[in-house]
Amino acid sequence: MSPEPDNKALLDQLRIDRSAPEPQSSPRWRPWIIAAGVLALTGTILWWRAGGQAAVAVQTQVARPAAAGAGANASVLDATGYVTARRQATVSAQITGTLTQVLIEEGDHVTAGQVLARLDDTAQRAAVAQAQAQVNSAQALLVQTQANLAQSERDVRRAEDLVTRKLVSEQAVEQARTQVATQSAQSLSQRKLVDLAQANLRSAQVQLDYCTIRAPFTGVIIAKAAQVGEIVSPFSAGGGFTRTGIGTVVDMDSLEVEVDVNESYIGRVQPGQPVESVLNAYPDWRIPSHVIAIIPTADRAKATVKVRIGLDSKDPRIVPDMGVRVSFLEEKKADAQAQEPPRGVLVPAGALRSDADRSIVFVVKGGKAQRRVVTVGGSYGESRQVLTGIDPGESLIVDPPAELKDGAAVREAKP
Repeated sequence: MSPEPDNKALLDQLRIDRSAPEPQSSPRWRPWIIAAGVLALTGTILWWRAGGQAAVAVQTQVARPAAAGAGANASVLDATGYVTARRQATVSAQITGTLTQVLIEEGDHVTAGQVLARLDDTAQRAAVAQAQAQVNSAQALLVQTQANLAQSERDVRRAEDLVTRKLVSEQAVEQARTQVATQSAQSLSQRKLVDLAQANLRSAQVQLDYCTIRAPFTGVIIAKAAQVGEIVSPFSAGGGFTRTGIGTVVDMDSLEVEVDVNESYIGRVQPGQPVESVLNAYPDWRIPSHVIAIIPTADRAKATVKVRIGLDSKDPRIVPDMGVRVSFLEEKKADAQAQEPPRGVLVPAGALRSDADRSIVFVVKGGKAQRRVVTVGGSYGESRQVLTGIDPGESLIVDPPAELKDGAAVREAKP
């Protein structure tokens, strides 16, 4: 038989020893630190998987087949230029004088021969009056000379009759004839003096007419350069105090466009070629135009050739020196069925971006921007033809931000 357990020993084992030190408990805030660290790590992993940046808001548009834009002529070349006037003149006086009237303001429409200004004509009117008096005096002397000549001719006839009757000598007849010849010469000389006086009168009248400045042709005043009381002259003089022009008139019917085309592409331009012109001031207004001529000289400094373009429609909104963007169009072929349909897709012009010597676009794939290198063809209105690099139906980013990178997260911006 086993001995009975000692009850006292068992009780001692169950007794708590309060003299031993109690273990230190963990602080209450330590679990919160651990939870915050886990959340931060999770957010970092999600941010890294999303591309390391927030989604960029972008505008998109779907690429469509190029055949959809075949109704318009394709652009073979684009260029920029300015509106110019073939008939433009700075009107000035032909003599030096003081302005007494200026009858124009900017924007006035004038007709050919209309009076634009007047100069002080006191001296010119005096010169006309003097020339007229000289004409009158010369004509009076001519009448007197002609009367003397007529009397001398009658004296000759009487002397010849008296000679036949032996009443006077032959010498008297000869003297009478000499008198007629002398007075005939005087009459001719006086007639020439009358012509000279009349010429002087006409010259004085021309100088008087120069005091009235008229419009050389019908047009619009675009600049007023002088005021009443200022001295104008056809020559630059007076140390800058003399005006050389009164105003500038432009024939608005002569407006055209001049562009500089790179000489490497001038072979794409032909006289009579259709052109589409767009003013910078009115980007939605397309003006039908045509090539007037290719100026047969090149600018060696810019390596360009100047091309004149005529505007098929006139409008008061078109004014000189406006900036213009022109597209030289390819003429449609007569046989539309035999014409090969255009290749590639049409994309908005704003979707294209230049990167070094290549053209690129950004396509949206799976919520990310995908960079594509493309081959660009012609223009169809606001769209550009892309031959390679994009398939029809793909979503393109229009006007991509400059900082947009390949693989960046994007989202459709709300209009």
